[in-house]
Amino acid sequence: MELTPKHVPKLEEAGNISLFENKERADYISDNQDEENLGSDQNNYEYSETIEYADLDEPKHSNLDQTKPIIEDDETSLSSRQDAIRHVITYLEDVVEVYGASAKVSVDEKHNLITFNIDTNKAGLVIGKHGKIINSLQTLAQTIFQYHQQRRVAVVVNVGDYRQRRESILQNIADRTAERVLRTKQPIFLEPLPAFERKQIHARLSKDTRISTHSEGKEPHRYLVVEVAK
Repeated sequence: MELTPKHVPKLEEAGNISLFENKERADYISDNQDEENLGSDQNNYEYSETIEYADLDEPKHSNLDQTKPIIEDDETSLSSRQDAIRHVITYLEDVVEVYGASAKVSVDEKHNLITFNIDTNKAGLVIGKHGKIINSLQTLAQTIFQYHQQRRVAVVVNVGDYRQRRESILQNIADRTAERVLRTKQPIFLEPLPAFERKQIHARLSKDTRISTHSEGKEPHRYLVVEVAK
């Protein structure tokens, strides 16, 4: 018997977005734009509701007994929330120090969104290629926070204005993808992205009733499919 290896298309790193049309590679749409062209007005940017509730509908696994209701008074809840924030700050500052950089973490709280802003002189090192490191730090920060605070809160880790610039890039890609889908009438398969970034693209495209989106695959290779609404 002769065995022939099965060809499996190579998946790029999350965030290095290109498109697939009819399961074949189509024209490359890159998110590696010159970030300096995104505009200086974004320094005063406020996070959108997309980020705030980005991953709330993703299945979560917890060791907590789900049969027991979480009952906390306001004082206890506030205390555990602040305790959770302190643990995340300590963790982020320690990790950045291990990377060989100094950092100071500040916190912005808004409803069910807590943003941890890392101030460091080595932002590129903390962000990593295609945002791989900062996305991992955000996942770990979310896990640490939920360990100390049982109430569900969305956690964002940011360096400088990276998240604001990244959201602008994702919106640009969403618009260009929608245009191509409507022009060709063919579905487009975006390369794998973190859940909260898929949600940002979905939220952008959900405003157009001519377009529909859904996710396929398993993490960390889960990707978004954009097609004409049926």
